Amino acid sequence: MEAGNWFLLIGVLMLGRGLTSTILARSPFSSSIVYLIIGLIAGPMVLNIFRFNPITEAPLLETLTEVAVLISLFSAGIKMPVPVTVKQWTRPVLLAWLSMTLTVALVAAFTYFIFNFPIGLAILLGAILAPTDPVLATDVQSRHPGDKDHLRFNLTCEAGMNDGSAFPFVMLGLGLLGLHELGDSGWKWITLDVLWATSAAIAIGICGGVLLAQVGWRLRGTELKHEVLDDLVGFGLIALVYGISLSVGAWGFLAVFFSGVALRQRELKLSERRSRKIEMAKRKDSSLEVSPEDAAPPIISVEALVFGAHLERLSEMLLVFLLGGMLAFQFWNWQSISLAIFLFVVARPLSVYLSLAGTNTTWKLRSMIGWFGVRGIGSIYYLMYAIQHGLDKTHANQLTQLTLVVITLSIIVHGTSVKPIMEKFWRRK
Repeated sequence: MEAGNWFLLIGVLMLGRGLTSTILARSPFSSSIVYLIIGLIAGPMVLNIFRFNPITEAPLLETLTEVAVLISLFSAGIKMPVPVTVKQWTRPVLLAWLSMTLTVALVAAFTYFIFNFPIGLAILLGAILAPTDPVLATDVQSRHPGDKDHLRFNLTCEAGMNDGSAFPFVMLGLGLLGLHELGDSGWKWITLDVLWATSAAIAIGICGGVLLAQVGWRLRGTELKHEVLDDLVGFGLIALVYGISLSVGAWGFLAVFFSGVALRQRELKLSERRSRKIEMAKRKDSSLEVSPEDAAPPIISVEALVFGAHLERLSEMLLVFLLGGMLAFQFWNWQSISLAIFLFVVARPLSVYLSLAGTNTTWKLRSMIGWFGVRGIGSIYYLMYAIQHGLDKTHANQLTQLTLVVITLSIIVHGTSVKPIMEKFWRRK
């Protein structure tokens, strides 16, 4: 499609989204469904105005999805409640690692025995589809920093972590296909891809977030009128920790999420400390007057979140629209549909119930978490990553068809059920 037509389509989408934002907010379904319908109509399945081949355009699509996921992960990290406690984070950690691992195993077993996939390809597909998505799941994620809703917190925190915790299984699948070095008896995979890459990513993210909080607060503390471009600083942190992670072989997605968590946690601690000092000073001198700027100067995390939310919506609109241009009628077959049903009805709920079995999580919360395992942009990124790492054309076509149909059905099924279910079964008191 010519460049002019691309600008025309994107312009119409952006104008339509902006002018109908109030209507979409009141609609009984998510905005992603609207973008998907437009993409399907304009794509090869209906009008055939444009086509987007995900295999030939894998480098571009990998970059687009990578940026979208990074922004969403950072935003998710900023929304985490303060302070971080073991009791509060037990469920998300179990969901992000244990539930995700069980989902990989269940999907791999299903495709190995039912589709006769090679074990490496089956594990790779399981790793692609196991992570829940931080981009398309905004309707069931935390709505603002410090949101105390248990369901939204668990889903947001899970999506923030499992986009990184799935990476070792992607590498395991590629290794079993001969596209990645696993080492004798898998020692290299365990030591480097699992232990080092995970722990290093968490450490890099936490250090980066804490350091930025300290520097930003010191600049504002010494000169209250010091201008800090919070949007640029926030996204600079994303680029910095992600770049460092890639250079040392750590999982950058995990690093970016934990950098957002650490940035907000540290900034609020500094803010509380400043408030206590001001309160003590006022007690000593009752005539002391404190301006709002002196009491609580703006913090980077909140300011960066506003701009990040707009970029999230833009990336969601563009990528879901492109999804419609990737789909073809031959993708819809018994394999892709049966896989989606198995993932939504069996693999996701079962893995959630098993991973939370030893906790005091209510059955209602488990059921809600088990249902809202939205698949989306993160799965497309992993698919493009595998294709870029030498996945052969036959296997690439197989995984592309299955992945795109599962994502499409997830947008439709979860997008139409999220608002009615949340309103009926999960109303805030």
